[in-house]
Amino acid sequence: MEPQNLTGVSEFLLLGLSEDPEWQPLLFGLFLSMYLISAAGNLLIILAVTSDSHLHTPMYFFLSNLSLADIGFISTTVPKMVVNIQTQSKSITYAGCLTQMSFFYLFGILDSLLLAVMAYDQFVAICHPLLYIVIMNPHLCGLLVLLSFFISLLDSQLHRSMVSQLTFCTDVEIPHFFCDPPQLFNLACSDTSISILLYCMGAIFAGVPISGIIFSYTRIALSLLRVSSSGGKYKAFSTCGSHLSVICLFYGTGLRVYLSSTVSSSPRKGAVASVMYAVVTPMLNPFIYSLRNRDIKRALQRTLSRKV
Repeated sequence: MEPQNLTGVSEFLLLGLSEDPEWQPLLFGLFLSMYLISAAGNLLIILAVTSDSHLHTPMYFFLSNLSLADIGFISTTVPKMVVNIQTQSKSITYAGCLTQMSFFYLFGILDSLLLAVMAYDQFVAICHPLLYIVIMNPHLCGLLVLLSFFISLLDSQLHRSMVSQLTFCTDVEIPHFFCDPPQLFNLACSDTSISILLYCMGAIFAGVPISGIIFSYTRIALSLLRVSSSGGKYKAFSTCGSHLSVICLFYGTGLRVYLSSTVSSSPRKGAVASVMYAVVTPMLNPFIYSLRNRDIKRALQRTLSRKV
């Protein structure tokens, strides 16, 4: 359903990270390079998992879906920013702004839920290895991914519906490189008490996956404490290392941005900090998983050698 524009505002202005003309070529090259690296890296992960039968396991099935979500996540914001810099335009339509915001939440929450699902997969593999194949069957894996997608879709549509009820006056300049809901609330000239509900929704949709991750890794740690073999502990920690690195990078930067935005009076600093979890994290994920994972590297070598 198309959002109802209650104010007659036809477009917003995305001010980006800097309004200095001298910085624009550098920002254009930097963000275009990061986008291409992120898209290529995540596509290689998907290609390796789908083309190599050795990687047709639940862990790599979830990883390929995480890579797909990362491509969508970074594609929501960076292409529009790059196009605006190239065309020397800052405008984004009202409908385009709400669409960008809804896709940003869709892929952001999907990333979060998939990380929680992968933590559960690690928990079953380490704490219940004999039942792993029975528990993590293809039906359950597909169901977990579909459930994650529908929960993310519900959250994104709720955000879109609530923000579309706001009215805007003459100030339509957003000091950010994408349509971030907190910035839209600052521009609204109507009652913004609904923002409390949105923050509560955000706490729920982010808190549940975080709680699941903490629970899974607490059980994993307790299980490893009972393992007498140092080799077994090292193997388990190396298996979880990549996933924990991605979790710390994604949640650490994301929570820092949104917690600091509540106490900081500089929206531009928040925009710069948002680059870390909205752009840098999707770009680094493929490298974190491929550099620390021999199976991925071997699958990529076999896949690329067949192509050559």
